[in-house]
Amino acid sequence: MRKLSKKGNMNERIDITLRKFHSRMTSYPPGMCPLALYKSLLQISMNQSCGKCVPCRDGLAEVDYLLKSILNGDATMDTLGEIEKKCRMIAETADCAVGVVGANLILDSLSEFADEYESHITKRRCIENVTQTIPCITLCPAHVDVPGYVAMIKEEDYSGAVRVIRNRNPFPTACAFVCEHPCERKCRRSLVDASINIRGLKKYAVEQAPADTVPTPEPNVKTGKRIAVIGAGPSGMTAAYYLCLMGHEVEIFEEHEKGGGMLRYGIPEYRLPKEKLDRDINAILNSGDIRIHYNTKIGRDISFKKLRDDYDAVYIGIGAQIGNRMPMENADAKNVIPAADFLQLVANGNAPDLTGKKVVLIGGGNVAMDAARTAVRLNAESIHVFTRKRDDYTALKEEIEGAMQEGVSFRSMLSFLNIEADNETNEVKAVWLQPQIIAEYDQYGMMTTEHSSNYPYRFKCDYLILGVGQRSDVSDFDKEGVPVNRGRIMADETCMVKDMEGVFSGGDCVTGPSTAINAIAAGQVAAFNIDEYLGYHHKIDDKIAIPPAYPNPCIPTGRSEVEEKDPFDRKGNFNYVELSMTYEEAMRESGRCLRCDHYGCGVMEGGRGE
Repeated sequence: MRKLSKKGNMNERIDITLRKFHSRMTSYPPGMCPLALYKSLLQISMNQSCGKCVPCRDGLAEVDYLLKSILNGDATMDTLGEIEKKCRMIAETADCAVGVVGANLILDSLSEFADEYESHITKRRCIENVTQTIPCITLCPAHVDVPGYVAMIKEEDYSGAVRVIRNRNPFPTACAFVCEHPCERKCRRSLVDASINIRGLKKYAVEQAPADTVPTPEPNVKTGKRIAVIGAGPSGMTAAYYLCLMGHEVEIFEEHEKGGGMLRYGIPEYRLPKEKLDRDINAILNSGDIRIHYNTKIGRDISFKKLRDDYDAVYIGIGAQIGNRMPMENADAKNVIPAADFLQLVANGNAPDLTGKKVVLIGGGNVAMDAARTAVRLNAESIHVFTRKRDDYTALKEEIEGAMQEGVSFRSMLSFLNIEADNETNEVKAVWLQPQIIAEYDQYGMMTTEHSSNYPYRFKCDYLILGVGQRSDVSDFDKEGVPVNRGRIMADETCMVKDMEGVFSGGDCVTGPSTAINAIAAGQVAAFNIDEYLGYHHKIDDKIAIPPAYPNPCIPTGRSEVEEKDPFDRKGNFNYVELSMTYEEAMRESGRCLRCDHYGCGVMEGGRGE
């Protein structure tokens, strides 16, 4: 009998090992020493070497030895020159990509982390005393105690889970429905199988315990201080929430007739039902001494100067709600509209009738996906999304997949050239697109493109949506002397506005368009810094007892996903599309948490304890 070759089996086993190893790469913990990371990556190149050429075989090993001497505190500044010299030699003389890429990797580190190299050599430590932190807490911009509320869910204490979330984030419901969940990106559960479905568990908790039924902490003793908050979006409402709990009186001035900012006017109903958002807003407004003035625009109904004169501090959290237009001919033609403006029209009940229309959408972010899926629900005949590069699709993977399931077509590698409009009606008739080809990657690892030799081509459309970013309405603040640079208010990391005593600002109007959780984090930072500015140092403690941590056996278990309704059912209306986790799914998913707040991490950044 002929023996079967085991080569195929060996390769298959190696592939399985590499798939497992990939999860270890993606779950590198925050706070890891960058030089230790580069040394481990260099060793991967060393292991890949075939050993035929000396530069790769011996040179990489010598560089590894020098890196080890730096990490051990045995090197001098001359060692850096020696590493650079050896790496340049390897990159220029190695026979294949293994040596070239490995050497270039270390050369990149010498410039990217020059301060770290110097600190290791001169002080024998990382520049910031780097210590591994709890990934989910560190990567949450608001530093919500994720293991704490997951443990609460496991104990079926859903009100307690909402209280834990609200200790750092007063929008538990909104974030449960629409957060981009950066907390999941480096979840250590990935070492075993897959990250915890943190957003799904949060959603389960707020479904069992609605936010406005869970009591907020008791406010501190009244201080007599008054703070004006401009904007009732996630940033402004968050600042108001924490300031009122500290004992300050807060008055919010909102341009629209309802609060929520882009959570209300920028996110479609099928993703975030507004009655769910209202639960968060009701809880915030009932938490302390907060008054809100709707339909009040600064510069029109009240001056910014009056707010500065009448209040002890002012927080500007106006967001970025104005959609950008392209600086080109016919950008203001009929049926050409920025994506943010389009979504606000729909949210205000002024949705255009797209029945039978061919819709083109430029852009690949989350706002663009919201606009595309909204166009589906407005009966558009077809929706085509175009981007210049493949990595311009920055929207959440599930949003892109949802749009595809609902019939949206996608094409990349097409540069948007110009808009063609009818000479008589001034209505958009077509867009002109230039095919692109791939060029070199830039310093951030993003692909670049250049024009293809193929001719531009004309693509007919009846409605054009521009998902190319948003900006803030800062003109009235600029006139009042608030420092503005390129449409953004100039504020530092403490949210204090440059050269303006007692004025703070944060969120999208400072950073540019970002996510709801980033705006919430800015509001939180601003509240505590305003409190310090007023001469206080209040702490907000809900006095929640987190359940004890029990060892997890680390048995590989499938991740519970939040499922959606059938595309053919959901795309015909604006009803909420996601299904709820079952009790069994929530218990199993919360039981997968490794409780990194007790096991395996050095520091609990921004959460309980150190």
